[in-house]
Amino acid sequence: MRKFRTKFLLKELFRKSIHLCSALVPFFLDHFFTLTVCLLFCALAGYTVSEVLRLKGYKIPVISTITEIAARKRDEDKFVLGPVTLVTGIIITALTIKNPDCRKIGIFALSFGDGLASLCGKFFGRIHISFTKGKTAAGSIACFTAVFITTFCVCKNTQESLIIAFAAMLIEILPLADMDNLIIPPAIGWLAIYLNTVL
Repeated sequence: MRKFRTKFLLKELFRKSIHLCSALVPFFLDHFFTLTVCLLFCALAGYTVSEVLRLKGYKIPVISTITEIAARKRDEDKFVLGPVTLVTGIIITALTIKNPDCRKIGIFALSFGDGLASLCGKFFGRIHISFTKGKTAAGSIACFTAVFITTFCVCKNTQESLIIAFAAMLIEILPLADMDNLIIPPAIGWLAIYLNTVL
């Protein structure tokens, strides 16, 4: 049982390390916007083709192996949707939010908030929240804390950071499976734009 749990936690750590790497995207968007968006589209297309081929029994070197290592139990023998929603959420945010700081806040909420929520929930979660399909209090607290800190580092506004962190936590707590990757970055980015005009 302990061996199984260790393997499960290592898989989750590996999977979310990929998630956390998306925090680098805003830097590239700030300096090489068009190239970065094009590369994101290429990554999305390449991964989609790789997954279709993997399901047909053809393995693409590196990509298929990483997918198999990172896939959750629920994704076995299925198209692993997480990377698609992750990249798509970032692309939507990049194309619809022109303010670089608000764009950063949205993508950081996904990278750190959602990423650390999952890790802390799996490693430290003891209290489960009803009607959330396994979400934990530890994960929600981690999400709130991570989003508050990263937002404050960008905007230097405590009130705005608290509101955004609370909103991100509410979205993350919903039982949306991988769809939260699509919702969190643009929703939080647009909320940051709105708060910039009223606070």
